[in-house]
Amino acid sequence: MKRYFCENMTVLSIDSIIQRIADLQGETGLFASFRHNPAVFYRRPDTNVFFTAVTVFTLQSLRSAVAPESQQLIDRIAKRAIMAYPIFRNKDGLNTYNFWPTRPSQHFSNGYVFRHFEHFRIPDDIDDTAMVYLTAPFDPADRLWLKDKLGQHANGSQPQRIRNTYPDYQQLQAYSTWFGKHMGVDFDACALSNILYCIYQYDVPRNEHDTDSLVYLRSIVESGRYLANPFRCAPHYARTALIIYHLSRLMAAFRIAELEPIRPRLIADARLLMTTSQNRVERLLLATSLHRLGEATPEIDLDGIEQDFATFHFFIAGLLTAYEQPWLRQFADRPLMQMRWQCEAHCWALVAEYMSLVEQD
Repeated sequence: MKRYFCENMTVLSIDSIIQRIADLQGETGLFASFRHNPAVFYRRPDTNVFFTAVTVFTLQSLRSAVAPESQQLIDRIAKRAIMAYPIFRNKDGLNTYNFWPTRPSQHFSNGYVFRHFEHFRIPDDIDDTAMVYLTAPFDPADRLWLKDKLGQHANGSQPQRIRNTYPDYQQLQAYSTWFGKHMGVDFDACALSNILYCIYQYDVPRNEHDTDSLVYLRSIVESGRYLANPFRCAPHYARTALIIYHLSRLMAAFRIAELEPIRPRLIADARLLMTTSQNRVERLLLATSLHRLGEATPEIDLDGIEQDFATFHFFIAGLLTAYEQPWLRQFADRPLMQMRWQCEAHCWALVAEYMSLVEQD
């Protein structure tokens, strides 16, 4: 098997990566991440639960494929992370979770301007909640409670309906990204994939909201909209490669009949994007996706892969995404109007995930 090296010429292995991730975990149990906007030379450290939970989720998914010592290390990483989760719990003590600390609110943590404006204080969301539920122990009663809570905020369950999607999706009773009563309804393909993963993982009863969420995921692929306008299909991820990654992860974990028709399209588009993407981490995600879709895993040169971390982002926040006024939303997909999030630990977890799949081939 080919050997890869880090920038300091250390041999790159799954075990060494897991140790590196453990070294990156802070005393609080969180992994450091940064939000930035290169268009205005903005960069701040960011205190959030998302990158810690998704890093733990990724590590736990490859736990069975690593050495016993690395398994124990993953368990310790997860245990420390779980201890940090309560500071992100709903401000009223409910079992939903926020991107940022809630009591007191620390939205746009470590910033100077946005943290002073209530407009940028976001409600709890399905993405962070799904990742917390997937990586921490919850009672069956908590999972059923969450399922009911999701339905209460799905499109059509409140007087306010979704406005910022394609007209033929506006009647779908799919899950909204947000739990807040005063936040507009929002469909995000990646967030929907994550909450559906949680629902299927715990086998809680499914209903019309799950069905319509799957209709949405299938349609954005079949129609090609996720390729032509990924921001509108997944406004918090906004790249086709990330939509493919999330969908393929869901489809590899569970046999979902409603999504099977889009498998050939996902494979073809992943192959196409492999030829055009300039960032090796993004290409690595596409290679991982192709493996999960039943294809051979394309080889990615991992020598000095950390050089590509600085130009890769997994998650964004559109500063105008929450607005439903068409004249404002027409600017929402502009880079100037977006914050991009980066996390070294999560990037390493993605590399380890890819390497574990290569070893299976």
